[in-house]
Amino acid sequence: MANPTHAVPDLRAEFWAGARSPFAPMVAAAPFGALFGALAVDNGFSVGEAVLMSATVFAGASQMVGIELFGQNVAPWLIVFSIFAVNFRHVLYSAVLGRRMGHMSTWQRSVAFFFLLDPHFAESERRAESGKKLTFAWMIGGGLTWWISWIIVTFIGALFGRLVPNPEALGIDFLLPVYFLSLVMAFRKRPNWVPVVLASGLASIAAYHFVGSPWHVSIGAIAGVLTGAALGEPAKARVLAP
Repeated sequence: MANPTHAVPDLRAEFWAGARSPFAPMVAAAPFGALFGALAVDNGFSVGEAVLMSATVFAGASQMVGIELFGQNVAPWLIVFSIFAVNFRHVLYSAVLGRRMGHMSTWQRSVAFFFLLDPHFAESERRAESGKKLTFAWMIGGGLTWWISWIIVTFIGALFGRLVPNPEALGIDFLLPVYFLSLVMAFRKRPNWVPVVLASGLASIAAYHFVGSPWHVSIGAIAGVLTGAALGEPAKARVLAP
C-alpha cells in the first residue's frame, strides 16, 4: 500500500494551478507591457523587434532602460551592464527561492528562473509560506502564463500604441510604481518589514539623485538586504519557528 505522505503530485493540476495564479496581478501589469510596445515602436523598433525583446529579455523595467539607451549611441557593453543593474534584484529572488527548490534538477531550476519575475516571485513566496511545495509544474504554469501574456500585450501596444499620443496624460506611466508598491505591501506582515522598506526606499531615492538611474534600483535592493541581515530574525520568530 502506497504511503500517502509520499504521494506524487498531480503534474497537470499543479501546472494549471500555477497558470491561474497570475491573473489578478496580470491585470495591473498588462498596460505596462502595452506601454513598452508603444514606446519601443516610437523609438524606432519594428513590431517584430519589440515582441522579440519581450520574448527574450522578459523584464519590463530592463526593457524600458534598453530602449532608452539603444537610440543614444551608447556602447553595447554599457547597455548590457545597465540592464544587469536593473535586473540585479533577480539574483536576490533566485537566492531566496533556490532554498525552496532543492528537489528540482539543475535544468529545471534554470528554466524556472528564466520565467521568474517580480509578481511570480511574490506569489511563489506566498505559496511556500502557506506550506505548499514549489513544484516545477507549478512554477512553469505561472511562468508561461506571464511570458505569453507579456508577449501578447507588447504586440498590442506596438500595433496600436501610436493611437495614444500622450500616455502620460492618462496616467499610464504611473501604473508601474503603483504595481511595485502593491508587491511590497503584500509582505508587510513579515518581521522587520518597516525598517527594511525604509532603508531600501531611502537608499534608492538618494542613489537616484546622487548616482543616477538605473543604479538606484540595485543600490536600494542591497541596502534592504544589508538592513535585514543586520537586524537578524526577531527572537519571537525564532521561538515560534518549527
